[in-house]
Amino acid sequence: MPLDDRIRDQINDAIFAGHKIEAIKLYREATGSGLKESKEFIETLTAELREKYPDRVPESSGCASVVLLFVATAVVWRLMA
Repeated sequence: MPLDDRIRDQINDAIFAGHKIEAIKLYREATGSGLKESKEFIETLTAELREKYPDRVPESSGCASVVLLFVATAVVWRLMA
């Protein structure tokens, strides 16, 4: 499902602010995609934005990945409850 410009801008803004989890959430809500597909899309988009705008996209850290995994697990667990 293609993203409209408003949602795409919101996702880009979240990535520029270093809020990957928010970007994943926005993408999931807009497309109905699963968590894995959404995470992969946002990671690919982040890499593309980092290449195009290196000063605007924060570098990710190992801690952020752990937090993302924890939050993603909590979201899935809550949805299943």
